Amino acid sequence: MGGTIKGRRFRGMSRALRNVTQGKEKDGARPLTRYTSLHGGKTLFGEGGYACGMEQSAHLLLVDDDKEIRELVTGFLQKHGYRVTAAADGKQMDKALESGLFDLAILDLMLPGEDGLSICRRLNADERRLPIIMLTAMGEDMDRIVGLEMGADDYIAKPFNPRELLARIKAVLRRSAPAETPGGETIFGFEGWVLDTGRRTLTDPEGALVELTAGEFDLLAAFLERPRRVLNRDQLLDITRGRMASPFDRSIDVQLSRLRKKIEPDHKNPAFIKTIRGGGYMLTAEVVRH
Repeated sequence: MGGTIKGRRFRGMSRALRNVTQGKEKDGARPLTRYTSLHGGKTLFGEGGYACGMEQSAHLLLVDDDKEIRELVTGFLQKHGYRVTAAADGKQMDKALESGLFDLAILDLMLPGEDGLSICRRLNADERRLPIIMLTAMGEDMDRIVGLEMGADDYIAKPFNPRELLARIKAVLRRSAPAETPGGETIFGFEGWVLDTGRRTLTDPEGALVELTAGEFDLLAAFLERPRRVLNRDQLLDITRGRMASPFDRSIDVQLSRLRKKIEPDHKNPAFIKTIRGGGYMLTAEVVRH
């Protein structure tokens, strides 16, 4: 967790995290029974955790070089319904980003090799624009200011109360969530087509309903949420099913082939969902949210 947090302050934070992860602090919490993944709408079940109003599970990327803190924070956040991938440095973070799609990054400022500010600047320049919470040392005001200027969405000073981290995560996710209709559904328009995520319907430019399987619908919704972004097979599986691909998993390719036959003017020469050589797939159509 960077070299700046040591001694009693470090041990105090570790104890606080252990107390929460072991169920010794339950202020305002209730038993976690079920939560719904943002990636694919799956219902997941947790054991022994607590949910503070969380009904959806975001995928978080935790970057910290301290193994104990990574394990404690990961356990705490998982018990509150989040999926967490942990990395010890910028290189491990890059590998995680290549194979998964994330909703928010928790980034330590003091890292071996590439430091947190440099990573923050790099992530902010990426078109994916991953929301970032920066972890800084107590009293390092300049680091916090520079971090925010580099594009961090929020910061928290070490040692921190795990419940404060949880509250900040929820706040940043709320701010960065895509705009939705009052009923919680999003309606996407592209090239005359309309996808209604509430009714789970697809309408063609002539107004006729087009039947999609659940997998095809989730796949199209994933592209519409991220227009003009290259998504590889692993990321698409992570979004639509909440899991990573095995080397022989080609289910996304099959679903994409079927989807193209239903929406492309010429499925053999796709105009909407392009194949990017060596990268994956990208929706090139202009997307409008209603």
